[in-house]
Amino acid sequence: MDTTLTLLDLNSLVRGCLEQGMPGEYWVQAELSDMHTHSNGHCYLEFVQKEEYGNRLVARARGIIWANVFRMLRPYFEESTGQLFASGIKVQVLVSVSFHELYGYSLTVLDIDPTYTLGDMARRRRDILNQLQQEGVLTLNKELAMPRLPQRIAVVSSATAAGYGDFCHQLQHNDRGFYFHTELFPALMQGERVEESILAALDAINDRLQEFDVVVMIRGGGATSDLSCFDTYLLAAACAQFPLPVIVGIGHERDETVLDTVAHTRVKTPTAAAAYLIGLLEQEAQQIEALAHCLEAGVRHRLAMEQVRQERLVSRLHERVRSRLRQEQYLLQQAQARIPAAAYRRLSDGRLTLLTLRKDLAQSLKNRFAAQRHRIDLLRQRLADASPERLLARGYSITLKEGRAVKDASTLQPGDVIVTRLYRGEVRSTLLPQENKLV
Repeated sequence: MDTTLTLLDLNSLVRGCLEQGMPGEYWVQAELSDMHTHSNGHCYLEFVQKEEYGNRLVARARGIIWANVFRMLRPYFEESTGQLFASGIKVQVLVSVSFHELYGYSLTVLDIDPTYTLGDMARRRRDILNQLQQEGVLTLNKELAMPRLPQRIAVVSSATAAGYGDFCHQLQHNDRGFYFHTELFPALMQGERVEESILAALDAINDRLQEFDVVVMIRGGGATSDLSCFDTYLLAAACAQFPLPVIVGIGHERDETVLDTVAHTRVKTPTAAAAYLIGLLEQEAQQIEALAHCLEAGVRHRLAMEQVRQERLVSRLHERVRSRLRQEQYLLQQAQARIPAAAYRRLSDGRLTLLTLRKDLAQSLKNRFAAQRHRIDLLRQRLADASPERLLARGYSITLKEGRAVKDASTLQPGDVIVTRLYRGEVRSTLLPQENKLV
């Protein structure tokens, strides 16, 4: 015969079966989900299990951690693991199974084993690093050459973080007075939106790559449990493949995140990041000073060598000048010794030349005078032969009118008196008018 039960009766029966069949405590491995804390201090959550190689849920159970247990369990877990006790992490907890007629099946957490979570975190980090290694990007950022003078710095940090202020203060007030230009790209450095925020800041820097030398990612203090947000694949892949060297100072010395592993340089704190950058410039300054000292020593040595060479050249020049002066003095003395004989010889030669010229001049003048005398005699003879007396002596005569020789008869007029001169004597005549006959 069928027995009809109320829902309360059925749930009470289930509760009794569970309490009798599972009276003890059990260690359970699961992932925390949908966790929230009530104002009374109790923590309410869900335990879920997913497929090994997928995201599909295969099991789910409500859980509760009473306030008196949660106050001790949470700080113990976070201090031991450096991981926030929050949704999304895998835990191994000691639970008791209970069933309430109103609220149903649930697991009450009594204790937790942090070593399981540590192992899961290490495995997750290892898986991320292995994936980056297989993709060939794990050491890309480390292989970038650090600029010799990294003075243009893109800073990824919270604007209100004390560590950011310490970082900038140390750079600006370094002992050597090195100049640094810093520009903040604000990002959340703790909480659930760290990955999204930092990726956005890196994208903004990537748009202005030519303006910066390095990227510095710093976090001003904070709990060790906040470091888990830097163990994500997307953030690690972005930093590993970033085209500028990434310097990370987000944790303590004993904590190492995936981001620390893939970054170019990892330092402890923001002030350590500033000291590292100052140290790089200090190395360059020391090298420059060493080169300056070497250059100064080289110049001094060169100047000393040049001075010695110049002194030798001057000494040789002086010796050559003295030798030349001695030669010139000797030549001058020889010239002075030859001057009297040369002058006497020159005078003798001049005197002989003058005597020769004098003799030649006298002979030349004599010959010239003789030639001119002969020419004069010839002219005189020709003049004598051409004289009127010689012509008259040969039987010629000359007719004169008024003392002038008549050369043309037409110039005579009747009545003119003309004189005909002969070799001996003359005849005076008067022209007749009629026939122009002489009277």
